[in-house]
Formats: sequence, C-alpha cells, structure tokens
Amino acid sequence: MSDRDRARDLLPAIAEARARFMELVAEVRPELHRYCARMTGSVFDGEDVVQETFAKAYFALAEMGEPPPLRGWLFRIAHNTAMDFLRRYERKHVDLVADVPDVAEPMEAGLDPALVEAALTVFSSLPPIQRSAVVLKDVLGHSLEETAATMGTTILAVKGALVRGRANIAKHASAQPSISDEEKQSLQRYADLFNARNWEGLRALLGEEARLEVVSRWQRRASEATGFYTRYAEITATEDLRAEVGFADGLPVIAIHRPGSTRPAYFIHLQWEQGRVTQLRDFYWVSYLAQEARYTKA
Repeated sequence: MSDRDRARDLLPAIAEARARFMELVAEVRPELHRYCARMTGSVFDGEDVVQETFAKAYFALAEMGEPPPLRGWLFRIAHNTAMDFLRRYERKHVDLVADVPDVAEPMEAGLDPALVEAALTVFSSLPPIQRSAVVLKDVLGHSLEETAATMGTTILAVKGALVRGRANIAKHASAQPSISDEEKQSLQRYADLFNARNWEGLRALLGEEARLEVVSRWQRRASEATGFYTRYAEITATEDLRAEVGFADGLPVIAIHRPGSTRPAYFIHLQWEQGRVTQLRDFYWVSYLAQEARYTKA
C-alpha cells in the first residue's frame, strides 16, 4: 500500500475526530467569540482567532495523556492567540502583565450591561491587558481567579488592569461609523444584484484572483468556486433572503435578513479594489456573529 493510499484510509477517521471535537467545543464557542471579538476589535477577526484557537487545541489534545478542564483551557489558548494577533497587527509591544495599582479595590460584581452592549471600538481603544481584564471580568462575568488564570497573571495585576480599563472606558467616546461614497455605492450594487437574484452580475463583480471563503467551511479562489452562486440560487429558491448595506461593529458589511426578523441572519464581508471584489467572506454558517455584533443600517 502506498503512502497516498494509507493517507486516504486515514481521512474518514480524521474527519470523524474533528467533527466530534467541534461538537465538544460548540457550547463554549459563542462565549469565546465574545472575548476574541472584543480583543481584536472586530467580529470577523475575532472569529479568525476562535478558529485558530480550536486548531491549536485540537492538535494539542493529541499530545495529551489526560485532557484538561475544557473551558478554562480554551480561554487560555484564546487569550494567547489574541495577544499574538495583536502583536502582529497592532504593530506595537503588547505587555503580558498589567501594572499593579497603588490601591486596587474593584468589587466582585455581575455583568455590566453597559459594557456588554458597548461597541467593539470601546474595547479596542484600551491597552490589550486592560482590554482582556475588562472583557473577562465585566463583560463575561468571570471571577477574578478565572480572569487571572486565563491571562497568566496575578489577581492583584488583574485588579490594576480593571481600575485603569474602567477609567479609560469612562473617558472614551466612540466615533460614529462612516463609509466613503465609492464603497457605499459598491456595496449597494452588490446588495441590489443579490436582491434581484442576478447571480451572473455578482460573478462579474469578482476579480480574477478574488478570494472567496465560506467561513468554517472552505476557502478558494474565485476561479475555483464556480458553484458559490449556484448554491445561492438554490438557497434563495426556498428562503426569501434580503441584502442591505450596514455596519457590524463599525465595519461596512452586507447584512442578510430573513423575513420577519429585526436582526440580520448573517453577514457578508467584502473587500474592494477599483470596483471589483478582491475578497469575499460569507458568514452563513457562523450566524452567531450577527447576534454578537452591534448592527446599524448604512
């Protein structure tokens, strides 16, 4: 038997193991996303960090004799992955330990409703350690002990980050989302073609090397994804989906609505260059993002 044949025989077992792992982590996934989205400042980047977290956890489990307590372990991996993301994309030093305050007496409390509903731009204005402490403690309701364990630091350092983070949030005034006329027109054209079920028109908007991703399912070049809009033709034959231009936590998106719902069912995120789509990310299978994001119509 060749190496290729042996690898082919392993594929069903690998796929089954991955499916069982994803079932195992499904319950904690929305909470992990709330954390990662606020750490990165984007529901879309937050989902990327969640997926990277699961990939790391899946491969790490194979090396373990005894699995760890799942929820805390996944949050620890997600925290480190988010910090790595910020190092790469914020292009500045990200401290791993918060300063200890002169006096640190934040009280144990439940969720802060104002922070739970706050736009992601509020959190992205904070230094990453303050960001992490405030999200874990004040948004997700973790204890000081859990927060310290996730961040790999001390309770006193967490208290210091909370004192400063809460003060910074109190001073922060988030800007209203905005969009250029050119991008709004491009997005509106996409929405109009979608609502007209003009799939050939949508295909024509894709650049030759455009990257298409159905998030959590597949990634391909546009030239290799000929069935993408064919599948949408099948879906919209039974579902009355409607597209509109809006903002998801300040980022311009195509929001897809189902009849009778006041909130989007999911988002499509597009990047443009000279009027052509260079990247399309479809979040049909990650609908909880639409529940997490603050959405406004453009």
